[in-house]
Amino acid sequence: MSEQGIAIEVAYALPQQQKIIALRVPAQTTLYQAAHLSNITNYFPNLDLDSSSFGVFGKLEKNPHTRLVQAGDRVEIYRPLLTDPKEARKARAAKVQIS
Repeated sequence: MSEQGIAIEVAYALPQQQKIIALRVPAQTTLYQAAHLSNITNYFPNLDLDSSSFGVFGKLEKNPHTRLVQAGDRVEIYRPLLTDPKEARKARAAKVQIS
């Protein structure tokens, strides 16, 4: 890719493997498009970008198909939660009360 464009990073992590890809994208690129342009699915073949949540620097983005990247953004692809955080807290609190 040429030196023109916006410098960003795309990040994804599993418990045992993480990857941050630095790249330049054209102006008017959305978060979703940036993830595709990074070819991150080459490193994570089971990653389904169509069903993933996206954010920038830890802040969830509700509209990754329309939110444009800005210079220096780290586009983060989030895994689905395995457990509802509220339910996990309730279970931990109940376990502490029993002990």
